[in-house]
Amino acid sequence: MFTGIIEAVGEVAALEARGGDLRLRIRTGKLDLADVALGDSIAVSGVCLTAVALPGDGFWADVSAETLACTVLGDLSPGDRVNLEKALTPSTRLGGHLVSGHVDGIGTLVARQPAARSERLCIEAPAELARYIAAKGSICVDGVSLTVNAVDGARFELNIVPHTLAETTLADYRPGRRVNLEVDLIARYLERLLLGERAATPGQGISRALLAEYGFLDQAEDTQP
Repeated sequence: MFTGIIEAVGEVAALEARGGDLRLRIRTGKLDLADVALGDSIAVSGVCLTAVALPGDGFWADVSAETLACTVLGDLSPGDRVNLEKALTPSTRLGGHLVSGHVDGIGTLVARQPAARSERLCIEAPAELARYIAAKGSICVDGVSLTVNAVDGARFELNIVPHTLAETTLADYRPGRRVNLEVDLIARYLERLLLGERAATPGQGISRALLAEYGFLDQAEDTQP
């Protein structure tokens, strides 16, 4: 588990194709690896990876074909900057929110504009993730824990303060950039809890009828087309 509070910005040192997947070397910069052992987890731009070698200035990790398909790690090239966070410990301050490092989908930055000393980013999420994103809720973008300012359909807005711009890779992003998205864990589990016994039936999901049954919609409203 992670908090979404970035500890350092690292750099991609090497990528090696290995039979359909990838071995990735990251230089970790100021990230302290003194307490990191082989097998430990490190989030790389929001993706939980396992350290399989520790050459001194960073670590190697294997990236599976599944992870390549579900994240933007396959877009990386040597020299690219990445956000880094070590797994939390029982004494870690939870300054962001609970983050698993399991990416839910890939979003696209559609707009960026200054807002006083901050930057306002608008990101479009995959349609299937829109229901988990709420104004003033939390979302993880490339490993960074952020608060959603506004939502419009599958698009949501973020306000990035100067400190976050300085300590993460978000300052580099321009419209068209693809980003890893992880929605709030509570939203995911709430959906399954609402399904109740239906959760064991294949193909079940949240519907208007189910929301009406639990009082989230008026029955009259649910009859509208």
